Amino acid sequence: MITAEKLNNKMTNENIRDIIQQELPNILQDREMRDFVLRTVHDYYAGKQETESRFDQIMAELRRDREEQARKWDEQNRKWDETNQSFKEIFARLDRQQEESDRKWEEQNRKWNEQNRKWEETQAEIRAMNRKHDSTIGALGARWGLHSESSFRNALKGILHDSFGVEVVNVTEYDDQGEVFGRPDQIELDLLIKNGLLILCEIKSSVSKPDVYSFEKKVQFYQTRHQRIANRKILISPMVNTRAGEIAKELGIEVYSYAEDVPV
Repeated sequence: MITAEKLNNKMTNENIRDIIQQELPNILQDREMRDFVLRTVHDYYAGKQETESRFDQIMAELRRDREEQARKWDEQNRKWDETNQSFKEIFARLDRQQEESDRKWEEQNRKWNEQNRKWEETQAEIRAMNRKHDSTIGALGARWGLHSESSFRNALKGILHDSFGVEVVNVTEYDDQGEVFGRPDQIELDLLIKNGLLILCEIKSSVSKPDVYSFEKKVQFYQTRHQRIANRKILISPMVNTRAGEIAKELGIEVYSYAEDVPV
């Protein structure tokens, strides 16, 4: 026990603190002193019950915070799931639209290809018909040309011979040396003869530059073979190429076209 004498000798703050630290454990062994100390420090420190109550409150608050945080995480996850589902639906719709667009393009291309195929077939048919018509028209034209030449030659022969006493002779000779065409072939010319006058004539449905040169070669061939010079060289045709007419003039060939008269 602390005597009054000791307390009087050691009444400084440090001594008191040291004494309390040394003697407090022993003092707390006494229930009355322990209750006294507890009552004394009650305002500074919470009791066990209060501490437990506060601890429970803190734990409850932590639990509520954890539950609230979990709820927020669940809500956020739900929103993320909804967003992901929305994106999936959008992408799926875009994929369907792209597939539909691709299908329409393929269908359109198929129609275009079919249309092109039909158009090509139509063009081929038109070309075939054109070739057929051209061939038919060409054949008719050639036949008409031959018939026209023969008719005109017969008319010329009848008029000149019967009315003017002009001998009209159609000469066909064989050019075995190929002097005219570059190879052996028959040569045909019309001869108009009167009182020693010789006219070499050719009647054609149309006259081109090669026709003029060919006629000139025929004239040269006849003059060389028969040793006789023609007094006149005449080409008769309803259709004469402009350049062909100029060449004929240069070669001294008379050209009669349309309804011009042919003097004898």
